[in-house]
Amino acid sequence: MAVTLTDAAANRVQSFLDNRGKGLGLRVGIKTTGCSGLAYVLEFVDKLDEGDEVFEHNGVKVIIDAKSLVYIDGTELDYTKEGLNEGFKFINPNQKDECGCGESFTV
Repeated sequence: MAVTLTDAAANRVQSFLDNRGKGLGLRVGIKTTGCSGLAYVLEFVDKLDEGDEVFEHNGVKVIIDAKSLVYIDGTELDYTKEGLNEGFKFINPNQKDECGCGESFTV
């Protein structure tokens, strides 16, 4: 299944990569933190690490390490604007709960 990007998310990532002038794609991962235990991590990738899985969706390469893939497999990444707020939104079918502030989640 992997991680997919909506058109809005793919366009936003591509504009960031274009502005950077380099990069293979976007790394989507998780780290242990917060009230609920896990948080999403986004970063641009210039070089692949051993064990990385690479998926391409809507013209953008999404890179995921094997440890993170088990938690976010099937996730859709969207980019939303609501009033003055804008940012990436994760729609993760594996997510069971999230903390009150929305910064971390559990599976």
